[in-house]
Amino acid sequence: MANLMEATTNEQFEDFLTKAGKCLTVVHFQAAWAPQCGQMNEVMAELAKEHADTTFVKLEAEAVPEVSEKYDIASVPTFLFFKGREKVDRLDGANAPELTKKVQRLAVTGSPGGAAESTTTDLNQRLKKLINAAPCMLFMKGSSQEPRCGFSRQIVGLLKEHSIQFSSFDILSDEEVRQGLKTYSNWPTYPQLYVNGELVGGLDIVKELAESGELENTCPKAVTLEHRLKTVINQSPVMLFMKGNKDAAKCGFSRQTLEILNGTGVDYDTFDILQDEEVRQGLKTYSNWPTYPQLYVKGDLIGGLDILKELKESGDLVSVLKGES
Repeated sequence: MANLMEATTNEQFEDFLTKAGKCLTVVHFQAAWAPQCGQMNEVMAELAKEHADTTFVKLEAEAVPEVSEKYDIASVPTFLFFKGREKVDRLDGANAPELTKKVQRLAVTGSPGGAAESTTTDLNQRLKKLINAAPCMLFMKGSSQEPRCGFSRQIVGLLKEHSIQFSSFDILSDEEVRQGLKTYSNWPTYPQLYVNGELVGGLDIVKELAESGELENTCPKAVTLEHRLKTVINQSPVMLFMKGNKDAAKCGFSRQTLEILNGTGVDYDTFDILQDEEVRQGLKTYSNWPTYPQLYVKGDLIGGLDILKELKESGDLVSVLKGES
C-alpha cells in the first residue's frame, strides 16, 4: 500500500513529513511487544485504503528514541497528526473510533461548509464547555501542581498568592484545544485565564490586576472544597471521575469502565482527576471511596469498576444510570 509506510530512522521520519507537504500524515508510535499496537495497525491499514492522500507511518518508539523524546511519547500506542510538518493533533491509547474520527476530520483541507464547518462547530462547543468548567479557569502548560513553563508558573503563583480558587487545563495534553482556543478567543499565547466564561487575559493582565488590587474582585470568591466537589459531581446526571477522558483513558480500570458505559447508550460526562490534584484527593475523603474510577448518578456515588461489572451482569446497569433504581 503506497501510503502506508514504516520509519526506522529519524531521517526517514523527517523525509515522510516533507514529502507529504500540506497533506495529512499520521504517525503511529508503536512497540512490537504490545498487542494493542498490532490491532491499531490493522485499523490504520483500513484507513489508508479510504484516505489515499493521507500518509500513514509506523514507527517503533524505542528504536527511534530521538523522535519519541522530541514529541514526549511516554506510552504506546500513541498517534501524532502532522500537516505541513507541523503537529496538529495527538491521540494517546488504542481508540479505533477516535482515530477514525480524527483522520476523517483532519484529512479535510479547505473544504467549504460540510464536514469542515461541522468540525469547527463541534470544537467551539467543546471549548465553550471547557472554559465554563469552573468559575475561574486557567489554560496553561502543565498543571497547577507542575507548571511546565515560566509564564504558567508565574500566573499560578499569583493566583495562589491571592487565594483565588481556580481549575486548570493542560494545553500540552490536547493539541486540538491548544490551537483551537487561540482562534476562539483571538488570543495567540498561553497561559489564558477565564472568569465566568469570559477571557480575562494572560500573565501581563493578571499582573496588572494584582498590582492594582482588582484581582480578587475580578475572580470569583474562593469556595470550599466540599462545595466545589458537589458542583463538579452534579455537572452531569451521570458523571465519571477517571484517569484520562472519554477519548483516551490513562489506566486499564478507566478503559474498562468506558467500555461498559459506552455499551449502555446512556449519555455521561467525565472528569480527568489527573488534571486536578485537589479534586483527585478531596473526592476520596468526600465519598469515602479510595480508588478511581468513581461513577456518580444524580449526585450519588454508585461505585467503581467492580460495582459496574456486577450491575451489568445483573441487568440493572441501565436502570441505575437512568436513576430509575
